Amino acid sequence: MGPGLDAFGNDPWWIVLIKAGLIFLVLVLLTLFNIWWERRVVARMQHRIGPNVHGPFGLLQSLADGVKLMLKEDIIPKAADKVVFVLAPILVVVPAFVTFSVIPFGPEVSLFGERTPLQLTDMPVAVLFVMAIASIGIYGIVLGGWSSGSTYSLLGGLRSSAQMISYEVAMGLALIAVFLYAGSLSTSEIVAAQDDLWFGLILAPSFVIYVISMVGETNRAPFDLPEAEGELVGGFHTEYSSIKFALFFLGEYINMATVSALATTLFLGGWHAPFWIDEIWEGANEGYVPVIWFFGKVLFFVFLFIWLRGTLPRLRYDQFMNFGWKVLIPVALGWIVAVATLRVARLEGWLDGGSLPIVAGVLAVVFVALFFLGGNEEKRGADEAEPEPAEPVTAGGFPVPPMPAGGPVRGAAAPLTFRTSTLTGEES
Repeated sequence: MGPGLDAFGNDPWWIVLIKAGLIFLVLVLLTLFNIWWERRVVARMQHRIGPNVHGPFGLLQSLADGVKLMLKEDIIPKAADKVVFVLAPILVVVPAFVTFSVIPFGPEVSLFGERTPLQLTDMPVAVLFVMAIASIGIYGIVLGGWSSGSTYSLLGGLRSSAQMISYEVAMGLALIAVFLYAGSLSTSEIVAAQDDLWFGLILAPSFVIYVISMVGETNRAPFDLPEAEGELVGGFHTEYSSIKFALFFLGEYINMATVSALATTLFLGGWHAPFWIDEIWEGANEGYVPVIWFFGKVLFFVFLFIWLRGTLPRLRYDQFMNFGWKVLIPVALGWIVAVATLRVARLEGWLDGGSLPIVAGVLAVVFVALFFLGGNEEKRGADEAEPEPAEPVTAGGFPVPPMPAGGPVRGAAAPLTFRTSTLTGEES
């Protein structure tokens, strides 16, 4: 079992500073590694080499890119709102760091002679704190697009705000089932509740919904519509350069780590050893060893981000929004009702211990089937409602294709006519 809420708030001030500094250092190094790892993995997928010059295996390539960005000329457009333009990248990157303050990295350990949990702090509503702080990053993206004075940047900011708000709804609904099973919103207590069985197994639909939502929440491919270079040049950060662009880049990769760490904490047992290794090795969940399990699970989700980017094409924006509002949210609502019913049935004794997993499994299969069949039914209905193609319109005996919007074809209302001039006698 991990530390409870009573274990927090008792650390000396210098322990708190050391923890905060370590979290900052770990996130910066993790970002540099994730950028290198993404470039290497995507290069292998595309039969390229990837970065391999700077440092062993090219590990220092991300550091070289960061130094290059810091030394580049910082340009502020003439039409930009300078104060908001400078403030927007800070609003993106600061909340990304703050959200890691309630993520548990491991159990209680001895740090410089002080007994302390491997977590900066915790609170009874820690998960809601993460969701609230992460939502502040939306303001940075929207204000960055608006303050640039560019149409492309503004469209990218509006897209991002609509996208993040839409998928935060599905993400929040996916977490309600976890709260019902854990009986708490504290991250350390949720990890302790998964000591025997991970919530990703018994709440599989919530896990699937959360994984899809976290990809949309972080604006990553195939949901990277705010940065669609084919339509918006570069999206909300088109006009940014130098260190300001680097801050946007840093915020994106830290947000990837944040949602991955939250998925690890809520669904994969947090820092607990995977595959029940603790039954074979008694020290698997003691000391600093659980930090290895935690970051191993986080890197699994980061690899999932990279895999999706190298595999799937970008969605159309209307398809993306329809998927969020018409598939993810209804399925999440139905699953919450089912989980709440099962919890009440178990607490009231309506179901015995043997039949409960069977009922839960049947419900999971039903909702997964609805999840995958819902979009097909909608598409099939749209295909059936499509009107029959009209007869080809002709103008003067020549076939004229219909207008794309189905409007009337110019020149097709009346056939071509010929008249004879009274002066020259020529036909026209």
